[in-house]
Amino acid sequence: MQVFADDRHLKHRPETFLIRGRLHQNREQPERALHLRRALEQAGHVISPAGDFGMDPIARIHTDRYLSFLQQAHARWSELDDAASEVIPNAFPVAGHAGYPTSIVGQAGFHMGDIACPINAGTWDAAYGSAQVALSAASDVLDGARVSYGLCRPPGHHAYADRAAGYCFLNNAAIAAQHCLDHGCARVTILDLDVHHGNGTQDIFYSRSDVQVVSIHADPAGFYPFFWGYPDQAGEGSGAGATANFPLPLGCESDTYLRTLKAAVRKIDAFAPEILIVSLGLDTFKGDPYAAFALSTDDFGAISSELALMPIPTVILQEGGYVCPELGENLIAFLKSYNG
Repeated sequence: MQVFADDRHLKHRPETFLIRGRLHQNREQPERALHLRRALEQAGHVISPAGDFGMDPIARIHTDRYLSFLQQAHARWSELDDAASEVIPNAFPVAGHAGYPTSIVGQAGFHMGDIACPINAGTWDAAYGSAQVALSAASDVLDGARVSYGLCRPPGHHAYADRAAGYCFLNNAAIAAQHCLDHGCARVTILDLDVHHGNGTQDIFYSRSDVQVVSIHADPAGFYPFFWGYPDQAGEGSGAGATANFPLPLGCESDTYLRTLKAAVRKIDAFAPEILIVSLGLDTFKGDPYAAFALSTDDFGAISSELALMPIPTVILQEGGYVCPELGENLIAFLKSYNG
C-alpha cells in the first residue's frame, strides 16, 4: 500500500479551542500526525512525499474568494491593532441574504463556520499540503492501485465550499472525489467513519448524483456538528437519495457499529461506485479524548475487514483521531486488512 504525507502539516499549530465556554488547547495538534507516522514506519510502510497537483483540483471544490481568504487571512489579520496571534471570528452571518464584507474581521465570520478552526501563519501551507496528500492517494488508485492511504492533516470533512469549520479548511475527501470524476470515473462514494458527521462533505455534494456520501457518526442531536447528519437529510434535486446518514447513540459499542456498517455497505453496493473514498476517523475509539464511542483497537480491524471485501479501489484519507497511547495502533489495525 502506498502511503502519502506532507511535512507542511507541522506549520499549523492551532492554540485555542472552547469547550462549554472554557478555553482549552486545540486538540488538532501536529503530534497526532506524528504518532500516526511513527506507527506507519514501525509497521514497515514506506511514506512517500505528496506530489503537487496545483490549485486547479482545489478550485474545483472551493470558491475563489474563499481560497483567497485562506491564503491572505493571517497576514491581513496581523495588520490589525492589538490582534491576537490567530484569526478567530466574533460575528457570523445567519441564514439569508448576507452581504460580503471587506473587513478581515467580517470575512473571518463569513468564511469560518465556528471558532474551532483558528488560522495561524502556517495554516494555508498545511491545508494546501493536506489536499495534495489526498490528491496523491487518489491518483495512485486512478493509476491502478487497489488501495492507497493519505495521512492528511489538517483534516477536511467539516470544510464547506466556502467555509472552514471544525479543525478543517480544505475538504480533502471532496477534492479527491472530484479529481477521480475529472479523470474518468462516473460514480464515487465517500464513506465517512469519523465520530463527527462530515457536514462539509455532505453539503458539497448534496444536490449531485455522481458522488454518494455515506456517514456513520454520533447522533448530532447531542454532538457536533449538531445541525447536520440526520437520517432525513438524504440529498435533494438530482442528488436525492445519494446521501445516507447513520447516526448512532453516544457510547456506541462494536455490535451496534458493525451492524450499522453492514447497512452502509449495502447502500454502497447499490450505488456501485468505481472508487470508494474512506474518510477515516479514529476518534470512535473508546480511549480517544472525545470518548463518544466505545470501539476497541480490534474493532478497527473488523471494520476494515468488512470494507476490504468490497471489490472497489479504495482511497483512505485521515480525518479525526486525537492523541492517545493507542492512536497509531488503531490506524495499523485498520490498514492491516487491506495489506492482506
